[in-house]
Amino acid sequence: MKKVFSFLSLMLCISTLSFAQSPAVSAESANVKVTYGQPSKKGRVIFGGLEKFGTVWRTGANGATEITFKKDVKFGGKSVKAGTYSLFSKLGEKEWTIILNSELKQWGAYGYDKIKDKNVAEVTVPVKTLKEVVEKLTIATDDKTLTISWDTTSVAVPMEF
Repeated sequence: MKKVFSFLSLMLCISTLSFAQSPAVSAESANVKVTYGQPSKKGRVIFGGLEKFGTVWRTGANGATEITFKKDVKFGGKSVKAGTYSLFSKLGEKEWTIILNSELKQWGAYGYDKIKDKNVAEVTVPVKTLKEVVEKLTIATDDKTLTISWDTTSVAVPMEF
């Protein structure tokens, strides 16, 4: 009986955690695919509130966002080989540093300090303030730009293939 109760308790915990996660979505163009957890604003202050300035963010929810380049790319002017990378962002009020890291399958940015020596590229881009609120984190690509938008904040990284 104890084993059955323990098993049921475990299953309840697992199902609760799985329902609490943000949905995984992807953005794709001819040469780029981005897979990320898509959190919602839900009335919260996002940047400078939920996500603190000066910290490294997983650029999404749940596992770290992953970006795949099908060809070599100039990512914000930095040469990056074709492949898949974790995408992190160091948040600032006026600019963000977008980071590509070769260590995959990271849960959030909790272990970032242990893997930061595997950074492949760091690109600093200006923050743009949006007039309209973006309720759900949205990452978009058109092979020329990678755009990250959420709440009233947007950043864009130019790309050349």
